[in-house]
Amino acid sequence: MGQHDGYTRLVFDLPRTAASQVKVTGQSVTVKLNVTLKPEQGPLSAPGVTAYAVAGGTVTVTLARGHAQARVSVLPPAAGQGARLVVDVPTSAAASRLPATPAPAAVARPASASSPAAIRPRVVLDAGHGGNDPGAVSRWVTEEDVTLDIALRTRAVLIEHGVDVVMTRTGDQHLSANKGADLEARSRLATTGQVSAFVSIHVNSAGPSAQGIETFYFGQPLAGSSRSLAVQENGGGSVGEELTRKAAGLAQNLLGDILAQAKVAFSRQLATRVQSRLIAATGAVNRGVRTDAFYVIRNPTTPAILVEVGFGSSPVEGPRLAQAAYRDRIAQALARAILDFLNTK
Repeated sequence: MGQHDGYTRLVFDLPRTAASQVKVTGQSVTVKLNVTLKPEQGPLSAPGVTAYAVAGGTVTVTLARGHAQARVSVLPPAAGQGARLVVDVPTSAAASRLPATPAPAAVARPASASSPAAIRPRVVLDAGHGGNDPGAVSRWVTEEDVTLDIALRTRAVLIEHGVDVVMTRTGDQHLSANKGADLEARSRLATTGQVSAFVSIHVNSAGPSAQGIETFYFGQPLAGSSRSLAVQENGGGSVGEELTRKAAGLAQNLLGDILAQAKVAFSRQLATRVQSRLIAATGAVNRGVRTDAFYVIRNPTTPAILVEVGFGSSPVEGPRLAQAAYRDRIAQALARAILDFLNTK
């Protein structure tokens, strides 16, 4: 059990990842799991909770008077830790202060996405660059234009399926003339309310032979990886170098933090779905799912990825990215992957 700013967290070790059914009634939270746990029970002395009980595959948490909300997640094994059941109970009037850790596919949802009573999932779409930073420029495309068009097309599909979408920009604009402040403002949108995913869209640039799509989640670069891409997307030059160093340091510091590792696990799931869908839809070279220290996706509580949808510098992919029909294929695949991740039809 731990006390945090705005919520109390209870963590139960599980023998393996489990499917769950959650019911919040009156002053109790009941979680039924398809695993057997050691029986135990006892009082709790923390804001928002008074007792807990474990019997077979059922975990019950008794809420304090005046508390009737909780957020429940089953986290897969990560960073040397086993699977865990996490119950967060808000301790302030602002329930939105609970960390935006989404339930994985194994966790049952209390209502379908089409139900009027269901909470609409929210996704942040970040069209990379814009304003005073056009991003990569080639004879065929400019990064800021391609990323915005794909983001807008993706937003349209998600809205059709009942997803709330927050855009970091909707025109040729920056959030701050200072690159560090700009990336900070974009990343901060992932903590506004209950955000289920943050997706940053970019266009790659390299020599003319480079091709393919790759998707990143936050972490240290893979062994042997070049740091040039993270530096480039973090603003380039000395600014990009400094922000990359900061992000890399944070990646190291997050190791062992339960919430951060849960976010990393979900980010990896989202990245894998996005990469698979994009490759299937475009037939592009599969450059895989990787980790790197991108400043904009470093937020420690929200599943976040950065996707490079192709090389604008490539004589093959540059002309493709200039075509509206190709960008629409990318957007459709990206939206479908996000919907899959959210368990939304």
